[in-house]
Amino acid sequence: MEKLTAPQSVKYGSGNVVTLEKGKIPPQAVDLEEVVLGAMMIDKKGVDEIIDILHPDVFYKIAHQFIFEAIYKLFENTEAIDLLTVSNQLRKDGRLDKIGGEYYLIQLTQKVSSSAHIEFHARIILQKYIQRSLIKISNEIIEDSYDESTDVFDLLDAAESKLYEVTQGNIKRSTETAHSLVIQAKNRIQEISNREGLSGVPSGFDKLDKLTSGWQPSDLIIIAARPGMGKTALTLSMARNIAVGSNIPVAFFSLEMSAVQLITRLISSETGLSSEKLRTGNLETHEWEQLNVKVKDLEKAPLFIDDTPSLSIFDLRAKCRRLASQHGIKMVMIDYLQLMTAGSAVKGGGNREQEISTISRNLKALAKELNIPVIALSQLSRAVETRGGSKRPLLSDLRESGAIEQDADIVSFIYRPEYYKIEEWDDEERSPTANQGEFIVAKHRNGGLENIRLKFLGHLGKFDNLDDFDSPFEFHSKMNEAGGDDPFRGTPLPNPSADEAFGSSMNDFNDDEDNDVPF
Repeated sequence: MEKLTAPQSVKYGSGNVVTLEKGKIPPQAVDLEEVVLGAMMIDKKGVDEIIDILHPDVFYKIAHQFIFEAIYKLFENTEAIDLLTVSNQLRKDGRLDKIGGEYYLIQLTQKVSSSAHIEFHARIILQKYIQRSLIKISNEIIEDSYDESTDVFDLLDAAESKLYEVTQGNIKRSTETAHSLVIQAKNRIQEISNREGLSGVPSGFDKLDKLTSGWQPSDLIIIAARPGMGKTALTLSMARNIAVGSNIPVAFFSLEMSAVQLITRLISSETGLSSEKLRTGNLETHEWEQLNVKVKDLEKAPLFIDDTPSLSIFDLRAKCRRLASQHGIKMVMIDYLQLMTAGSAVKGGGNREQEISTISRNLKALAKELNIPVIALSQLSRAVETRGGSKRPLLSDLRESGAIEQDADIVSFIYRPEYYKIEEWDDEERSPTANQGEFIVAKHRNGGLENIRLKFLGHLGKFDNLDDFDSPFEFHSKMNEAGGDDPFRGTPLPNPSADEAFGSSMNDFNDDEDNDVPF
């Protein structure tokens, strides 16, 4: 082959262009491609072993891409795969002559006698494809970097996104056939049936999980409330249920509270020791023992807390990609949306509504990219406070942007009537509201709507299933049986509000109606 002395370009795969410099050609393993395709035509076992590893674009030669596509179509239709059927399929596709005719197929089958080591060979082909993809991405980054009009943060985000796709071995495909999607759906339904109906990440709240079947992959969930309702307490309770109870990796991004403050809340919830005792460190000997024993599960939990202030959506996506790659996180929680910044994503400045719209849109894109649920907390406008009656939140109370409601798959609210000095629920039973909250599912793209009541334990900063403690007496009894700390033993169950039990800096802002932003 004549050595190249000047940079040239060559097309490979599906038409991607790779620059050749100093006599280099793109990484390839054409001989192994021939062996793999030959083995697939002589041994059905070989097809079963690698059909889900490879796809047409991984082959360097276009003729090999056509042959693999023909084999894949036969596999999809559960038809026999051999020299004759593959030849016939290529003829139907009008590609038989393009690959060199039946003679070329015969040559492939004569290069191998069995499908032994076919998976190993397929992995090498895939590695060569990844190397070619990295070369292509690098060339694109170089070209974009020379463009002075390109925003550097957009360039970094695009580069990291492309590299993440290669790392995951999940290069984007343009379309998927209905047949392939039906098979995936049937397999997922089978998995769900084996997990007692929960197809997503369980929240730990029984009635909520029954409504949602768990938080679903690629969903954006907005949990909104006024300050003092317990947004952080609820999401921390869920994070604890998911990471400690179900051993599912969770990433928690706190833009308001420090990581140590959050973990202290979790320790209070886990041990039953009041936040006041933990803040002062005034623990008795048995309480120290209780602390050391009961935090062991929390110490081992796959919970990752990031307390970077004023986090931009660009930084969040970069951090989440790394956590997904390194630790396999299955859920992301953000406390809270209005404290995030859009960074350079909003060109020419833009107002706050446009910025929130950009953040919301990017959070939904992140959920789809990582295929995990993303929960973002949000504040409600002051209209809730000025409204009469029960002051139960509405979708129109979402702050700053209608894009939040539009982008979210689930919009929910936290409502504690006792915060507004309302002592009875507005139902037929007129039951007391003390130590209770309501999780209101106001929008559910793939399910029903419901108002779910939960138990709120303010002195521990946690929410729990309402049915777990039917009365204050039962709460005291269970705490005593577990050896838990009950500083209120022999007295009515305490009823501190969320901001009394755990002070929130959100309450320090002047929440003006015209400029309803806490900074």
